[in-house]
Amino acid sequence: MSVTERVVAVAGEALVDLVPLEGVGRFQAVPGGSPANVAVGLARLGVPERMLARIGSDPFGRRIREYLRDNGVGLEHVVDATESTSLAIVDLDGEGVAHYDFRIDGTADWQWTDAELAHALDGDVVALHTGSLALMIAPGGDALLRLAERARDSVTISFDPNARPQLMNHEATVERVRAMLRVADVVKVSAEDLAWLHPGWSPEDALADWITRGPALVVVTLGGDGSLAATAADPTPIHRPGRQIRLVDTVGAGDAFTSGLLSGLHRRDLLGADRRPALRELPKPDLTAVLDEATLTAALTCTRRGANPPTADEIRRYRE
Repeated sequence: MSVTERVVAVAGEALVDLVPLEGVGRFQAVPGGSPANVAVGLARLGVPERMLARIGSDPFGRRIREYLRDNGVGLEHVVDATESTSLAIVDLDGEGVAHYDFRIDGTADWQWTDAELAHALDGDVVALHTGSLALMIAPGGDALLRLAERARDSVTISFDPNARPQLMNHEATVERVRAMLRVADVVKVSAEDLAWLHPGWSPEDALADWITRGPALVVVTLGGDGSLAATAADPTPIHRPGRQIRLVDTVGAGDAFTSGLLSGLHRRDLLGADRRPALRELPKPDLTAVLDEATLTAALTCTRRGANPPTADEIRRYRE
């Protein structure tokens, strides 16, 4: 199997963000959800991917499908859900930082069953990325955890907690994060998430702890200050700086970073259970390059409104 045939599956919510339109007092409905944003980011970067989502047939659900399809996201394993579409209401503060409110009771994203996921990773899948609300909210979150546990022997597991404190019980979320740390190979977490998950811990404290719990690679994103990362074979952290940009907003920035991170690992043939030893021993120069690519991907997303990650061509043009 060549690198170009190795598929990254992304499991989780595909919802609609209601994004405020500047100066007009109205909202624009934009397809989003952290896992869906990651899938779109991977597709735009040229990584073969597969979306595992439950998407309804209501007008918002049809809009999500059209958006994903137009971006080249594989929908063959999407479940046709009877429930309505989840909504996230976006609020931007004076610095363009996004905050969220949600309408999710009884909606499609959280109703996964084991039967719906039984064949989700068939074929040339080398990695499964999951996290965010879909992994935390019952009953579907338990099914996604079981999928990750079953899949670990055959694929790389990637995880981003992407905490939403207003919807998550702290104790239960910390327990779920610890369960995922036991099975995940690649973990990306923001400093903001860590401040809620582990009050009083510094990013360095969290990195030092999490890298001992099973992952091959842990990355902590620090917003405009860049990122910290360590590997299992060399837990001494490295820091990479952020990029100076003209900030529009931060919607989807973390998801774009995840897409850039997984794309960099995919391009270097570091995804797949058979590549786990190489991933755990990723040399510092290669890790540095991967982090810088992910940082650029996130930075370019922050220069435009909403979750709108760059394409591979846009990144190439920026570097030229």
